[in-house]
Amino acid sequence: QVQLVESGGGLVQAGGSLRLSCAASGRTFSTYAMGWFRQAPGKEREFVALISWSGGSTVYADSVKGRFTISRDNAKNTVYLQMNSLKPEDTAVYYCAADTVPPRGVYDYWGQGTQVTVSS
Repeated sequence: QVQLVESGGGLVQAGGSLRLSCAASGRTFSTYAMGWFRQAPGKEREFVALISWSGGSTVYADSVKGRFTISRDNAKNTVYLQMNSLKPEDTAVYYCAADTVPPRGVYDYWGQGTQVTVSS
């Protein structure tokens, strides 16, 4: 069983920055690929970014490329999402997720989400 807890969400003005964190339980975090997803009101959940178990590979959605950066600290069992140049359309609940047997691309465990609101 893996528990994921997101933090760092909040209200920010357009153009501002936030850093989300996702703390994971378990001793094998360093073997997981980790992803960030988001869901805006009335919309389906969408992929934001992923990072390989080593941190050596990252993938971003086109909508956030160049503005968001995913990173991880395996010693702290934590994955981060640095969000810069935020836009109102980035408003959503952000979720982290773990692919415990990468690189399936199937996420077994999900956090509860953290709200990000970007005002114009």
